[in-house]
Amino acid sequence: MQYGPINIDKETMGGTPVFYGTRVPVQTLFDYLEGGDKIEDFIDDYPSVNKRQVIEVLEMAKKTLTTEKALDENFA
Repeated sequence: MQYGPINIDKETMGGTPVFYGTRVPVQTLFDYLEGGDKIEDFIDDYPSVNKRQVIEVLEMAKKTLTTEKALDENFA
């Protein structure tokens, strides 16, 4: 199943959400950011992921965390 820049497929990394067309888990981006790394550091280390994909994932996270409905559905 594809969700914009994210792909979830049991055949790819056991269903772990990855950047579409790669085997790079989306969680890895958040791990980098949490560790204080820049987006450019992540892209340098994972060149199969492009900046547009990273921005799209961050926009998806933003929408999830700034919409009351999404918060209620996912975190209440």
